[in-house]
Amino acid sequence: MLQPYRELAAVPRVPSLLIWAAIGRLHMTGTPLAMSFLIAGWTGSYAIAGVIGAALLIGNGVAGPVRGRAVDRRGPVGLLLVTGICYGVGMMVLAFVPVWLPGSWWPLMAAGAFVVGLSNPPVIPVSRAVWPRMLSGAALNSVYTVDATLTELMFAVGPLLAAGLVAVVNPELSLVISGALAMFGAAAFARALAKAGQAEPVRTSDQATPRRGGLFGVPGVVASLVLSFFLVAALLMIDMTIVAWARDVNLPILAGVLAAVWAVGSGIGGLIAGGLTGKPRLTRRVVLNLIGVAALVPVLPPVFEPASPWLLGLVLLLGGAAIAPAAAAANAILGELAPAERRTEAYGWLSTASTTGFAVALPTSGLLLDHGGPSVAAAGAVVFLAVGVLLATRIPAPAREPEPVAS
Repeated sequence: MLQPYRELAAVPRVPSLLIWAAIGRLHMTGTPLAMSFLIAGWTGSYAIAGVIGAALLIGNGVAGPVRGRAVDRRGPVGLLLVTGICYGVGMMVLAFVPVWLPGSWWPLMAAGAFVVGLSNPPVIPVSRAVWPRMLSGAALNSVYTVDATLTELMFAVGPLLAAGLVAVVNPELSLVISGALAMFGAAAFARALAKAGQAEPVRTSDQATPRRGGLFGVPGVVASLVLSFFLVAALLMIDMTIVAWARDVNLPILAGVLAAVWAVGSGIGGLIAGGLTGKPRLTRRVVLNLIGVAALVPVLPPVFEPASPWLLGLVLLLGGAAIAPAAAAANAILGELAPAERRTEAYGWLSTASTTGFAVALPTSGLLLDHGGPSVAAAGAVVFLAVGVLLATRIPAPAREPEPVAS
């Protein structure tokens, strides 16, 4: 089972690229929490904090494909450095807007957050697009699984660090450090790419099959992007359900504990899946994800009341084992389907799809929680994943073509 990991570790620069890519996205996981505390304290409204946080996400989603296309045409290093500086400085400026202006100026903050989101360094799409140029076979499948597992780890570490800074110092410093991390992470990842020989754009091999209709004309690409939308939306709905249940029982700390248990389950599942040889079966992994989420419905109120945190934790641990493998398979197949010269753009669209999933899941889960309770919200996530299963069956097996070389 360890053979794919041995192959992965044997490829020069891959371990360092994985580490720096994870560090480069760490700021994204802690920023929402820091910004929520900052804006809520400034305006006295969590709703306004949500609006400003959404503006940051929308800016990132809107610019994702544009940044990806720019990387495909000109290479990643320059764009990573420029966007890292713009995003980091912009985040530091946003941190002090509540110090300089009264809370009634919050629409200006929302506009600024949108602009800052436009320059979010494209660490995630660049890292996912570069793996097929360096790896193949079982090692390629493993690197996507490790990438998904590290993402889960960042979502556990980032909010914890941000919350610690908010509690010990203040939200302003937490947001400033988030901006500094963005600059440092983008620059370090750019340097790692240069050392790995992946700093230049690629040109299409003469043997590559020309495609008509652009990126969306490639069979399976649109279905793969929509699948990611439903996967992200379903997982966020479960996240919101856990938070709502913990709040209902007046034990908000349980939300953090159960979320950590869920992330541990995902990490374990990812490590196991990454060690498997053979082609990952996307439909099977999404089905397992659906089963893991469906198991939550009968252990949450009002179906099961009072819900047991121990039973919830067990179900989340076991069900979470399907998250990273499903995400890894979805990421890998998009990279194989997309033309190599437009692969980063494809992952930029994936960021847009994920952001849209966040935007849809938040009000949907809130509506279901208000009118039905946690088990109904979990059932809504099951419906989203059921659609994901149908989409997974519609994604064709990619036809492998020669990888392009650096120009």
